[in-house]
Amino acid sequence: MASIRRFALAGLAIAVALLAPGLARAEDHVTFGLDWKAEAEYGGYYQALASGIYRRHGLDVTIRQGGPQVNQTQLLLAGRLDFTISSNSFLALNFVQQKLPFVAIAAMFQKDPSVLIAHRGQGHDSFAALRGQPIMIGADTRAGWWNFLRAKFGYSDSQIRPYTFNLAPFLHDKAAVQEGYLGSEPFSIEEATGEKPVVLLVADAGFAGYASLITTSRKLTEDKPELVQRFLDASIEGWYAYLYNDPTPGNALMKKENPEMTQPLLDYGRRVLKQHGIVDSGDTEKLGIGAMTAARWLEFFQSMQQAGLYPKDMDWRSAYTLRFVDKGVGLQMRPKTP
Repeated sequence: MASIRRFALAGLAIAVALLAPGLARAEDHVTFGLDWKAEAEYGGYYQALASGIYRRHGLDVTIRQGGPQVNQTQLLLAGRLDFTISSNSFLALNFVQQKLPFVAIAAMFQKDPSVLIAHRGQGHDSFAALRGQPIMIGADTRAGWWNFLRAKFGYSDSQIRPYTFNLAPFLHDKAAVQEGYLGSEPFSIEEATGEKPVVLLVADAGFAGYASLITTSRKLTEDKPELVQRFLDASIEGWYAYLYNDPTPGNALMKKENPEMTQPLLDYGRRVLKQHGIVDSGDTEKLGIGAMTAARWLEFFQSMQQAGLYPKDMDWRSAYTLRFVDKGVGLQMRPKTP
């Protein structure tokens, strides 16, 4: 009888292993670096962590916040991170230009949430109207999407004023114009002044760059493609859950990780992500969150190459891989459109 019982238990263990492999083995530890501190723009990852989505995919994920003094790219280079967020398509192309062995595996933002912000009543209510006006931007922006505005609207570098990530100069000067992030500075400015500022989304002007790309080493994609796929699939599911289900688990974890984060700011950030289709719009409606296409990468590369940022013969295709995206993961979690 004992031998029969042992045989039955062994058979049960095999069945569990076949039906639920994530339960039958130790979870794989993954370290994921953000490019800023916890806020709604990372809500999908915190939702996946807080609600057990990563764990259901057999992953033990550690999320490491970024910040002004944190260089996540260096940590990725050093092998201390498995995945990072690259803020925009420029960084992925820069990996190629600098011959670094890293690749973008998903574009979690279909639209770059970068904005220009102005006070109302000053005539600064369009990109065209800002031609020749002083604009506060940072060094990264000057090397990035500023080149798109310069080419499309005739901006010049003589307009540039230094941006120190401090709102005080903007708040004290009605004529001031500055860069910002859709889910952050507009909210803080409205809280401080009681008025909604003019907010111009660079993506709405035709800027084709992706944003908030998940990046990893080529080695990991080659040696452990199954782990890369599980991490990406779980992250995508986390984003659907954060946008369209109850975001409370993710919000609670973000407030714990970043005590400066308030519930009103999280609510605002999530709302504008949805309103402007930052995460879920265009190609994602059929391919799923994280979608990328070769056609859009080519469009972005050509526009930036014509602006003088990249050589014409650069192998832009090496900046990304479509191996892990465009599979429709999580589409069943998306609300049906009327």
